[in-house]
Amino acid sequence: MMESPERGSPPGVALEIPVTDGAMMVSCSPPKRLLRRLSEMKISSPSTVEEIEAKLQHAHIRRQKFYEHLSSKARPKPRSPSQSSSTEDDRGQRLEAKLQAAENKRLGILAKAQIRLAKLDELRQAAKTGVEMRFRRERAELSTKVESRVKKAEINRMQILKAHKQRRLSLKERTSQSLLRRMTRESKYKERVRAAIHQKRAAAEKKRLGLLEAETKRAGARILQVRKVAKCISRQREIERQDMQSKLENRLQRAKRQRAEYLMQRGKGQNSVRSSWNKFQEEADLLSRKLARCWRQFRKIRETTLQLAKSYDALNINKDSVTSKPFEQLALMIESGSTLQTTKALLDRFECRYVLARMSAATPHVFAWGDIDHLLKRVATPRRRATPRKSTASRETRKPGPLKQSPSPKTPVKLSRYQVRIVLCAYMILGHPSSVFSGRGEREIALAQSAETFVREFELLIKTVLDGPVEVSNTESGPVLVKFRYQLAAFDSAWCSYLNNFVMWKVKDAESLEGDLVRAACHLELSMIQTCRMTPEGDSGSLTHDMKAIQKQVTQDQKLLREKVHNLSGDAGIARMEAAISDTRAKYFQALENGSPVGSSIAQITSPISASIPTPHPRVESVGKSNGLTENAQKPNVARRLFGDEGDSNGSGMWKDLENELIVNESVHGEQLVHDENINFGDKIQSSAKEKVKETMKKAFWDGIIESVEQDEPKFGHILELMKEVRDEISLMAPESWKQEIFESIDIEILSQVLSAGNVDMDYLGKVLGFALVKLQKLSAPASTDELEATHQKFMEELATMCQENGPSKKAHTVALVKGLRFVLEQIQILKQEVSKYKIQFLQPVLKGPAGLAFLRKSFTKHYGAPGDSVNTLPLTREWLLSIRDCKDQEWSDHCNILSESAGKHGTIPERSLAPTTLKSGGHFPNSRSGNPDSLLASISSLSYSDCKGKKVDLMVRLGLLKLVSEISGVTQESLPETQKLNVLRLRAVQARMQKITVIATR
Repeated sequence: MMESPERGSPPGVALEIPVTDGAMMVSCSPPKRLLRRLSEMKISSPSTVEEIEAKLQHAHIRRQKFYEHLSSKARPKPRSPSQSSSTEDDRGQRLEAKLQAAENKRLGILAKAQIRLAKLDELRQAAKTGVEMRFRRERAELSTKVESRVKKAEINRMQILKAHKQRRLSLKERTSQSLLRRMTRESKYKERVRAAIHQKRAAAEKKRLGLLEAETKRAGARILQVRKVAKCISRQREIERQDMQSKLENRLQRAKRQRAEYLMQRGKGQNSVRSSWNKFQEEADLLSRKLARCWRQFRKIRETTLQLAKSYDALNINKDSVTSKPFEQLALMIESGSTLQTTKALLDRFECRYVLARMSAATPHVFAWGDIDHLLKRVATPRRRATPRKSTASRETRKPGPLKQSPSPKTPVKLSRYQVRIVLCAYMILGHPSSVFSGRGEREIALAQSAETFVREFELLIKTVLDGPVEVSNTESGPVLVKFRYQLAAFDSAWCSYLNNFVMWKVKDAESLEGDLVRAACHLELSMIQTCRMTPEGDSGSLTHDMKAIQKQVTQDQKLLREKVHNLSGDAGIARMEAAISDTRAKYFQALENGSPVGSSIAQITSPISASIPTPHPRVESVGKSNGLTENAQKPNVARRLFGDEGDSNGSGMWKDLENELIVNESVHGEQLVHDENINFGDKIQSSAKEKVKETMKKAFWDGIIESVEQDEPKFGHILELMKEVRDEISLMAPESWKQEIFESIDIEILSQVLSAGNVDMDYLGKVLGFALVKLQKLSAPASTDELEATHQKFMEELATMCQENGPSKKAHTVALVKGLRFVLEQIQILKQEVSKYKIQFLQPVLKGPAGLAFLRKSFTKHYGAPGDSVNTLPLTREWLLSIRDCKDQEWSDHCNILSESAGKHGTIPERSLAPTTLKSGGHFPNSRSGNPDSLLASISSLSYSDCKGKKVDLMVRLGLLKLVSEISGVTQESLPETQKLNVLRLRAVQARMQKITVIATR
C-alpha cells in the first residue's frame, strides 16, 4: 500500500507475502545474472577483511539504488486532488480482490496436493502388499522344487553307486581271468626258453672263450701300438729340438758375422769423418742456429715444462693440503675446468718427455713398463659425438643410390698415458679414503698403498722440475741425487702400478653397470615382443603406427645401450649382451609354448641374466684379439681329463655310477672302499700301461702349452682356459660368501689383457696363484694345514729360485707360470679326493642300512630292467643257475648224509665240519681296490657263516659261487653273472685261497 507524497514520507511499495507450507511454495527461477555468476567456477584465494568490507559497502550502495529505482517506478503521476482520491480507493479495492483470489487459489492447490498424496499413499500400500504376497508364493514354489531335486539326486546317487559296484565286480573277475591266462602263457614260455638255453649253452661257452682270447690279443696289440706311438712322439720331439737348436746356432753365427762387418764399416767411417771435419762444423753451426730459433718460437707458442709445473704448483694440490680440506671442497676443486686443463697440460708434457726418454734410453730396464693400453682402455672416457644422430626413419626412406666404396678402417685413437682424472683421484684416495671406498678389502688396501706411492713420486718429479735434482735418502748407499730422467722413470713405474690397482678396483663397478645395461636391454626386448606381438621367427605382421614408433624407439635405445656396453667391455661385452637378448627371447617364447604365466616367466627371464652376467660372476670371459688369445682349442675340462676323468661325458657318467655302486656294495658287506679315480677291474699290466699312456699324455699336453707360449707370436689361450678352470673348481668347493672374492681376484678378463700386452707380469700372476693356494689351504682339513702350508711355501720358493737363476727372461717366467698352474690343478684334484673320502665316511652308517640295499636294488633295475623281464636281461645269471639245477639235489643229499654220519660218530652235530664248507660259500669277504688277494686273506678266517637250510634259491646260489671259485682260470668281469659283477674282487680272493689250499693238499 503506497503513501501519498503530500504527507512528506518517502514513497515506497508495500508487499504482503503469505506464510504457507514450504512444499507448496511456487518455485521461481533466479535471475539470469545470479545464475551466470553461480555457474562461473572461480578458484580464488581467501578474501581479506578489507575486501569483504568493500564488497558489503558495494552491496549496500546497490541495494539503496534498487530501492530508489522501485520507489521512482511506484511514485504516482501528479493529478488533480479529486481524481487522486478516487483512484486510490479503486486501487485498494482491486488489490484486496487480487489478494483474496490468490488466497483462494492457494487453498485450492493445497487441497489438490493433499488429495494426490493420499492417492499415492494408497497405491504404495497396495504395491507393498502385492510384493509381499508374490514373495511368499515364490518362496513356497522354490522350496517345493528344491525338495524334489534333492529326492531325485538321492535316487541318482544310489543308482550310480550300484552301477559302480557292479563294474568293480566285473573288472575284478576279468582281472583274475587275465592273470590266470598270463600265468599259463608265461609258464609255457619259460619251458620253451629253458629248452632253447640248454641247447645253446655249449655254443655260447665256445664263443665266449673265443671272444676272450681275441680280446686278450687286441689288448696286447693296443699296448704295443701305444708304446710305438709314444716312442715316435718322443723321437719326433727330439728331432724338433735338435732342429731348433741348429737354427739358433745358425742365427748366432750370422749375428756374429754381421757384428764384425758392422764394426769394420764403423772403423772406416771414422777415417772419413776426419777428412770432412770442416763440413760437419758448418752443419753443426747451422743446426745450432735452427735449434735456437725453434726454441724461441716454442717459448712464444707454448709453455715450457717449468712454467707448466709452476702453474700446477699454484693450484695447491698436494699431500698436505688434501688431508686438511673437506671432501666436498676437494671434489669441487678437482672437477673445475682450470684444474683439469692445467693438470692435463703438465701430464701431456711428462708423457712427451717419457716417450723421448724411452726412445733414447741407453738402459731400457729403467723404463720397465711398456704398453699399458689394455689398462687405459678400461678407464678412458669415450668420446662424444659432435653431431646428433640421424633418425632411423631418414635412413630407411633414403633412396637407394650407387654403391660407394667402403671407407678405410679408422685408425685407433691414441690414448693419453697419464689420465688426468685418475691422477687427481689419487689425491682423493689419499686424503679421504673413507669417502671413496665403501669397504676395506684387499684391492682397496693395495690401491691406497699404490696411490700413496704414486703421489710421492709425482710430487718428487714436480720438485725436480722446479728445484733441479733432489736428494733422496737410500737405505743402502745413503742420500742419492736423483735427476729428472730417473725420477720420470720412477714416476711412470708408480703410475703403472697405481693404474693397475685402480683398474682391478673398478672391475666390480664395471661388471655391475654392464649387468644393469644388459638387463635393461632385455626388458626393452621383452616389452617390444609383447607390444608388437612378434613371433619366434621375428615376424610381427601388420604393425600400427604406434607399434612402429615403439619398435623404432626400442631399437634406438638398444643401440645406445650397446654403445655404453662397448665402451665398458668392448666386443666381449657386446657378445654377452647379444647372447643375453637371444636367450631372453628364446625363454619367453618357450614359456609361452609351455603355457606358464607371462608374469612369472618374465620375472624368471629378467632376473640376473646368469648366462651372461653372473651371476655370483657367471659371465663370459673375453679373450684378447692379439697374441693368439682368440684360439681356443681346448675345452674347459682339459685339466679334469688329464688329472682324473677318462673318456667322454657319457662314459664318465657310467663310470661314476659304477664307482658309487662299488662303494655302496662294500659298505653293505661291512667293508670300506675309499673313493679313488683309478678303480678298475682290469689286470695290473693293462692298468700300468694305461698309467704310462696317461703320464705320456700329461707330459705332451704341458709341453705343448709351453711351446705355444714360447713362439714368436705366443698363444695364451690354453693358460686362460686353465686359469678359468682353477677359478671354477675353487668356486664350486668354496662356500657362497667366498665366490665374489674368488671371481674378483682371479679375473680372466684382466689376465687376458695383461698377457695380450706381451709382458708376463710375474708379480700379478704370482698373486693370483698365491691366492688360489691360500683358498685351497683354507678348504682342506685342519689336520693337514701345516703340511699343505709347508708344501705351498716350498713350491713358491722353487718358482722364485727358477726365475732368479734364469734372469728376467720371458721364457723363464712362462715356464714358471705353467708349472704353477700344474701344481695348483694337482692340489685341487687332491682336495677333491679328500672331500669325496670324507663324504663317503660320513655316509657310511647310512649305506650300511636299508638305504644301501635300496640304492643297489634301484641301480640294478636301472642297468638290467624290471624283474619281470629278467629272463631276457640276465642271460649270464640264467645260464649260471641252470648249470647248478641238475646237481643241486645230489649235493644237498651228500651234505645231509655227511652231517648224519658225523652225528652218529660223535653223538652231536658239530658246529663246523670240513664237508659243509662246500655249502657255506657266499659269505662276505673284505675288498681290495687294487685287486691283490693277499690283502684279503687275513680277515677271511674271522668271518662267520650261516648254515644252509636247503632252500632252493639259497642252495643254488651257494653251489654257483662254489663253482665260480673252483675254476682253474681266473675270475674275470666278463665271465661273471650280472648279479655278481660287483663282487669280482671278493671272488678273486676266495679263488686264490682255494687254489692255494688245493696246491698244499696235493703235495
